[in-house]
Amino acid sequence: MTELIPAPRRAVAGSGEVRLTRHSELYADTGTEGVGHWLSAALRQATGLPLSEGRELDDAEGGIGLQLDPGLGPEEYRLVSDGFGVLIESGSAAGVFWGAQTLRQLLGPDAYRRAPLGGDRVWAVPYLTIEDAPRFRWRGLMLDVARHFMPKEGVLRYLDLMAAHKLNVFHFHLTDDQGWRIEIKRHPRLTGIGSWRARTKTGHRASPLWEDKPHGGHYTQDDIREIVAYAAERHITVVPEIDVPGHSQAAIAAYPELGNTDVIDTTALSVWDTWGINPNVLAPTDNTLRFYEGVFEEVLELFPSEFVHIGGDECPKDQWRRSATAQARIRELGLADEDELQSWFIGHFDTWLAERGRRLIGWDEILEGGLAEGAAVSSWRGYAGGIAAARAGHDVVMCPEQQVYLDHRQDPGPEEPVPIGWVRTLEDVYRFEPVPPELTPEEARHVLGTQANLWTEVMEDQARVDYQAFPRLAAFSEVAWSALPAPAERDFAGFERRMTAHYRRLDALGVAYRPPAGPLPWQRRPGVLGRPEEGPPPRR
Repeated sequence: MTELIPAPRRAVAGSGEVRLTRHSELYADTGTEGVGHWLSAALRQATGLPLSEGRELDDAEGGIGLQLDPGLGPEEYRLVSDGFGVLIESGSAAGVFWGAQTLRQLLGPDAYRRAPLGGDRVWAVPYLTIEDAPRFRWRGLMLDVARHFMPKEGVLRYLDLMAAHKLNVFHFHLTDDQGWRIEIKRHPRLTGIGSWRARTKTGHRASPLWEDKPHGGHYTQDDIREIVAYAAERHITVVPEIDVPGHSQAAIAAYPELGNTDVIDTTALSVWDTWGINPNVLAPTDNTLRFYEGVFEEVLELFPSEFVHIGGDECPKDQWRRSATAQARIRELGLADEDELQSWFIGHFDTWLAERGRRLIGWDEILEGGLAEGAAVSSWRGYAGGIAAARAGHDVVMCPEQQVYLDHRQDPGPEEPVPIGWVRTLEDVYRFEPVPPELTPEEARHVLGTQANLWTEVMEDQARVDYQAFPRLAAFSEVAWSALPAPAERDFAGFERRMTAHYRRLDALGVAYRPPAGPLPWQRRPGVLGRPEEGPPPRR
């Protein structure tokens, strides 16, 4: 009971245990049928038990019952294990699902396997009562598939890993300078040309090493529908990101007219093969707006999420300063400068999305030059953007790079693979506090939640993503879900003890996490240049 991650709000132990046997049944009341289907499938494959379908709650005696309780919140759940069996209740199917995740942990690490191990194994849940609810409504993970493509099966796997940690927002970073990953039927060259690059920089952009073979891939619209449906079954919302007006060289390589053609020869551009901030940004023309409206029309058909992420970060203004077209637009609109031009660009899509019942969210640079009412902010450059946005009445997702950029290195040792950024240990992530103390209670209500980000410039495959994500994502999940004390008062030693059991769950799931003692030989990348930052990260 004490080995649960994330930690529940309240747990009271009893005396005894519920044993699941070949006679145990699983009853799913009206409104919980989808959770019942998921849970029975997961437990059958791990245990080999039939877990036949109960026709009424009494059939779950000695088994599992799922039902709604309107007295509980939408993600709040209550799990009671006693002489009658295991009963999970919540105000919605989502809360029942999170209770089912807790049940799976209680059954032991082998409940995460895809086939039974054989032998006379006992599948038991101790008698207990758990009352639990999340701290935040937005408990997110951002996965960058633009820098290094992750095939669909890997994305589905990460949705399962998110669900196991009670994370519920998947921020899907689909486009960037290094690749365009989503099929847009009216603009086929976005994937025909923009989804692959001829070679790839190995390590930091200052590294002399290259992987001299094409890299690429994209998701068809049917792939996207499958991913979104798979996530929905796990009560995860997928928030797509289509980057504008910066981070757009892959799109410009496919359609050169989208770039600043009066400044550079955009027909000479190819999908970018290295890392960093790219100077080639979208032209602020009507043609560009109409093009991306067409992109977003197809995106909205695929993603039913309330929010659509438009990037808005790291947009150099040099080409706009030199572009007669951009300068004419500034004069036409009566804008003060290029920052306001970017604000106009973002504002256009904020209005466009709002007219279609959606909300725009972007990185905190969208605050520059003024932010449209209703837009939300992903605060990545520290706390300052989130504080400014919340004080201005905008909703915020806190994801400061100094705290929860999981591409940053986990240890100062020389064996850490391709060391990027500041050292962010498991304990550092566990002591992260998403709500800045500077905010008043009213302002703090604008903090929707928090998100960990996985940027994949130096993560060439799934194993490298696993190494950077875990075990720190487990610590992050507790920060996002649990009602923890102030950072300095958190029981990290207790969390480490619980992680002893959790590592066995990750082993059963096949996660290539960073071991507590340091990287295994095949997890190292000797001789590949990184970009380590020394000292403690600044709090800004």
